[in-house]
Amino acid sequence: MGYSPPPQNPKHLPASSFFLPPSPAIPRVPPRLSAGLLRQATYTTTRLGIYSVLLERFGGADGTPPPFLAKAAMGMTAGAAGAFVGTPAEVALIRMTADGRLPPGERRGYHNVFDALVRMAREEGVFTLWRGCIPTMARAVVVNAAQLASYSQSKQFLLDSGHFRDDILCHFCASMISGLVTTAASMPVDIVKTRIQNMRTIDGKPEYRNGLDVLLKVVRYEGFFSLWKGFTPYYARLGPHTVLTFIFLEQMNKWYQRLFLTA
Repeated sequence: MGYSPPPQNPKHLPASSFFLPPSPAIPRVPPRLSAGLLRQATYTTTRLGIYSVLLERFGGADGTPPPFLAKAAMGMTAGAAGAFVGTPAEVALIRMTADGRLPPGERRGYHNVFDALVRMAREEGVFTLWRGCIPTMARAVVVNAAQLASYSQSKQFLLDSGHFRDDILCHFCASMISGLVTTAASMPVDIVKTRIQNMRTIDGKPEYRNGLDVLLKVVRYEGFFSLWKGFTPYYARLGPHTVLTFIFLEQMNKWYQRLFLTA
């Protein structure tokens, strides 16, 4: 169980821990929530924006979408770029989450994500903001290649079947399929990432040499399908997230085209 700080009177909290001046009528924004929101605002908008631009750029002149492998390559590019842009917010989020488990004397005490970013850059150097960038980008490449490409391909398949129109029902079904594919593709990567982050040192040697060693040992000692252990709850979390992401994206694209491109 994580550390739960005792309740405090909002009037005694530092003003920098608020996005707005303290007021009984305005709820305080939790520090970790600010980091999570900034991560989504940087990572998600970057990857979706780049993928949409690439999809339009490399599509046919008659509106024909590119082939699946090209979509996967676009998803990988968008995911890597989004992860690079979103890494500072993710580093701040990880630190702020872990802060509550540290002894009181070792806590960093970031008031919000902007305080965390400024202090990390000032106290440890700007490059600290991109610590762990490579594995984060590697995971994003796999996840986005699966999520973005499978959504576009599923949507194209549903429209070509003649049973769907380009509406919210089609977007919902395509995004549920995308969530399923993304869950299957990302769970082994997440297992590797988690095992490496939590590995022990045995007799002076690390428990795993690299990501491939993690996969081989998990399959050998725990079974092949243990790579997808907890599939149902993972999909229950990722499925709705994927549905909302693509439904909102499609609606915003339609409003953008209606307001700015057809005016």
